[in-house]
Amino acid sequence: MSVNEDATPPGPFDDVFGANAAYVEDYALAGLKPLAARGLALVTCMDSRIEPLQTLGLVPGDAKILRNAGARVTDDTLRTLVLAVYLLGVERVLVLPHTRCKMASVASDDDVHDLIMAEHGVDTRSLEFHTDNDQIGALGHDLERIRHHPLLPDGLPVAGAIYDVDTGKVTAVDL
Repeated sequence: MSVNEDATPPGPFDDVFGANAAYVEDYALAGLKPLAARGLALVTCMDSRIEPLQTLGLVPGDAKILRNAGARVTDDTLRTLVLAVYLLGVERVLVLPHTRCKMASVASDDDVHDLIMAEHGVDTRSLEFHTDNDQIGALGHDLERIRHHPLLPDGLPVAGAIYDVDTGKVTAVDL
């Protein structure tokens, strides 16, 4: 597969490719180093109400941002954190789920599977969604996964907080 820079993709992505053309006109990140300048890795949700850089007073290049449904520390998150710590300048990790998260509003993965099957006819039981309606308990579990991962350094600073999607406030959670 090759990339044709002059090709205009048709259809449902015209808006984003068109916006990128405007973005390129004022692009200012060339030469930015791939290291986390402020030594931060942020694990947060994919929810579009979260603007991770602005929320924490960061700019591009300050942090490595890992996003997934529910801001959960999955095996893939741990794999990425290991790379980020040893190769990309990460020296601390903040896990930041948010209020009114869909992944924290259902009781179990089974509920999500049932909902998707009922509404869309798709069997998703081969996937783990890591749902947990005890958001603080899940956050504590995820922080412990990072703190005790055998490939991450002892003493790596790890913290948790909750982002309020209605106010923008980040509240540290002492776990």
